[in-house]
This record gives sequence, structure tokens and C-alpha cells, in this order.
Amino acid sequence: MPTPITMSAGKLNVPHDPIIPFIEGDGTGPDIWRASVRVLDAAVAKASGGKYKIHWHEVLAGEKAFNKTGNWLPDQTITDFKQYLVGIKGPLTTPVGGGIRSLNVALRQLLDLYVCLRPVRWFKGVPSPVKRPQDCDMVIFRENTEDIYAGIEWAGGTPECQKILDFLAKEFPKEFKKIRFGTKEAAREFAAAAMGGADHVTDDDAKVMVGLGIKPVSRLGSQRLVHAAIEYALKEKRKSVTLVHKGNIMKFTSGAFKDWGYQLAVMPDNQGGFRSRIVTERESWILGNKDANPDLSAEANAKMIDPGYDMMTPDQKAKLVKEVEGVLSSIYPTHGKSQWKSKLLVKDSIADITLQQVLTRPRDFDVIATLNLNGDYLSDALAAQIGGIGIAPGANINYVTGHAIFEATHGTAPKYANLDQVNPGSVILSGEMMLRYLGGGGDQTWTHAADLIIKGMDGAITAKTVTYDFERLMKAEGDTGVTKVKCSEFGDAVIGKM
Repeated sequence: MPTPITMSAGKLNVPHDPIIPFIEGDGTGPDIWRASVRVLDAAVAKASGGKYKIHWHEVLAGEKAFNKTGNWLPDQTITDFKQYLVGIKGPLTTPVGGGIRSLNVALRQLLDLYVCLRPVRWFKGVPSPVKRPQDCDMVIFRENTEDIYAGIEWAGGTPECQKILDFLAKEFPKEFKKIRFGTKEAAREFAAAAMGGADHVTDDDAKVMVGLGIKPVSRLGSQRLVHAAIEYALKEKRKSVTLVHKGNIMKFTSGAFKDWGYQLAVMPDNQGGFRSRIVTERESWILGNKDANPDLSAEANAKMIDPGYDMMTPDQKAKLVKEVEGVLSSIYPTHGKSQWKSKLLVKDSIADITLQQVLTRPRDFDVIATLNLNGDYLSDALAAQIGGIGIAPGANINYVTGHAIFEATHGTAPKYANLDQVNPGSVILSGEMMLRYLGGGGDQTWTHAADLIIKGMDGAITAKTVTYDFERLMKAEGDTGVTKVKCSEFGDAVIGKM
């Protein structure tokens, strides 16, 4: 009898015959799913010698759900994902008009899947716009429930939006003044200047049309995301975790995310932190300076970590020297004398420079933890470096409850539906992530199955047996010996290379 996956004492209990819900997806989803499920089943059978088997349980969402039930996201689908913990899905159509703005976002919010996990790695032979795509090997932990994506917005010109504007004008007049066209007077003045005089301005021209949104960023939301990223990096023996933020401008949201992330990282291990296992970048500078010169004074050390020291105020200098003294007195016995070099490095980077440096210095990044919007930009930009979003996998996970949905990261591409043409790589690799997640419960058979999928993908692409998207790019680069195959045939090629 098929057995549900359960969670106890913070650990997944995965049977040999788990029930796993799936959504085949809209548009090209059915084509992709048929190819992908055969690959997943073949990997599990080969890894276990035929002793393990996934029992696939279809649940509905998107167009198929609407056509069958009149509901884009039936309650039963949410119930089943909650009951069976781990699931997988293809691409879904976002309903046009009112109601649910995004089915993907709705699933993440309803199940509190606070981590969007996006690994980025290159497969040899995949065409790339960069010279060294092999240098791009990163894992993005994108916060999934807060930030702009919380969906707290009001449309310009609506009574609801006007209420918020009136509230800000009354309660926070200083901040309200920063809304450039938040009053009729400001709108009329601008319209008059643009139209050559006030006589040409209508009431509609002077109407206040300002859309507003709220960007919530919480300590708990930030720290549970950073905790997951650091735990992953330690488990996978990664070298660093970078907190990507825009704290130089948004100090109390994005900047707070960075500060709360560091706060968690340096907490004692017995309080839920990682003090004994990590070193922050600034700490590494202080410790490295002391290692190089044991007689170095705290003031001299401070000058070395901040070249602007001599231009600081006395209070600023004292604060920096106190920081140096605090680091040396608290962690030099455990992290000094080069011990810090074996620790996980926790650092931060501003979002705009990060988007530049993942291109110019990709080896500087390993695990990235960031807020929702920055994570969206980064994951797609990085996917382009390793061959495009067509093979980029993704997962949405709650590490506390165990709930996880693995998913294709691309769209539905309806014009290619039922043509058996598109690349199924995104769902196949999302399934690989799912098997590795199941193996996190301690049963390495699932991890072995995931390894077989990577081996199969590597083999098929290296042999230049690819779908039309890669075939077109390979030929454009002058590559010869490329064999274009159908979606289903690519699945066969992956299985054949396991």
C-alpha cells in the first residue's frame, strides 16, 4: 500500500512507496510531465533495484482545474499538498482578471513555503552567453512570503488608495511629502506645465493617480530564511553565504534583512545560531590582520579594515576600535590562528553590484540569501548564464513543517502545447531536487536516484542529443553533430545515460 510522507522531530520520514501529488501544468505542461515522470521513475527504480516506487497522485490547478471544477485552485489541491507534504508541479497559467493574481504565489502563501530554492549550475555543452559558464555554481535562497510579493497594493485613483494617502498626509506628513504627485494641487501644477497653462487642464488630468504598495520585511521572516541558507551551506560544505540586499537605500526593510541575518549567524549554537561554525567577512579581516601580526594594536587593526579611519569622528573611531576588541576577545581563541579559514564565510553584497559581479566574478558567490524581489531578478539573470530558464529548476520549501513543492520555473508556452517539442529539463531537474530533498531524511537511495538524473542529463547534453531550443543555439555557435529530439525522446536520452 502507498504510504504518505510524514514529519517528526524536524525530520522527514520517507517510505519506500511514498504518495506524491503532482500538477502536470498548463500549455506545454502535459508534454513535459510525461517525459519527466518517466525519468524520475527510471532513476528511482535503478537506484533501488526496483524496491522503491513513487505513487503519483494527480491534483488540479490552473486551466485543467478551472475546466473541470470552475475553480483555478480547488481546496482539495491545498488539502492534498498539506497532507502529503511533498509535491511537484509544471507551469501554470495565471488567471486573467480578478481573483488570484498568481497561482504560484497563492500556493507559496497558503502553505507558507518561505524558501524559494533555485540552484544554478551549468551542464557541459549547453550554449551560454558568457565565456566561463562553468564558474557559475550557486544556490539562491529567495525569501518567498514577504517583501513586495506580499501583494499589499492599492491601485491609483481608487477610494482605497485615497484612504491610505489621506492617512499618510494626516499621520506622517513628512513622509507624505515624498509622494511626488500625491495631491490634486501637485497633479494640476504638473499637468499645467506640461500642457502650456492651467486653462488646458481638465479635472481628469489633475486626478491623483498614485499606486501604493507596502513592503513588509520581518525579523522572523528574514532569520528563518537565512537560517535555512546557512544550514544548507554547512551541510553541503559550501564556502560562503552572501546576504544580498539594498540596505544602502531601504535601511529599515532590506537593510534590516541584512542586519537580522548577521544577528542570527553570530548567535551561540545553543540559541539557534551558528557562532562556532561561521565567520563574518569583517571578522575574517580582523582575525587575518591579527594572525599576520600578533602584536598589532586594536587601533592599527581598525585602520586596516577601514581605510577611511583617519577621517572619522572620535566617536566613530572609538566604535570601530571597540568592534575590533570585541571580535578578538570573544572569538580569537576559537577562530584565530587561521582557524577561521575553515569556517563558513557569511558576507553581504548590495543587490545592484551583485547583479554585476555574478557576471564578472561568479566564483565569489556560492550560497545567496536574499529577499523576494532581488531573488527573482537574480535567479533569472543567473539562469541565462547557464543556458536559460528552460532547464532552471526550483523548489518552494518550509523546512519547519516539511512541506515542499518542486516546480518548473518557466512559463506555459501555449503555442507549443501538445507538439512534443519543448525542453523538459526544468521539471526533470526539479524532480532531481525533490529526490535529494527526500534523501535528506537519511535514506541515501533517494539521493542516489538524484545523482543518476544528473548523470543522465550530463550524458544526454554532452552527446548533443537535445531539444530544439538547445539545438538552435548550438548550431548558431557552429557546433556540429547535434541531434534534435522531441521532448519525449530527450527523456529517453536521459534515461539511457544513467
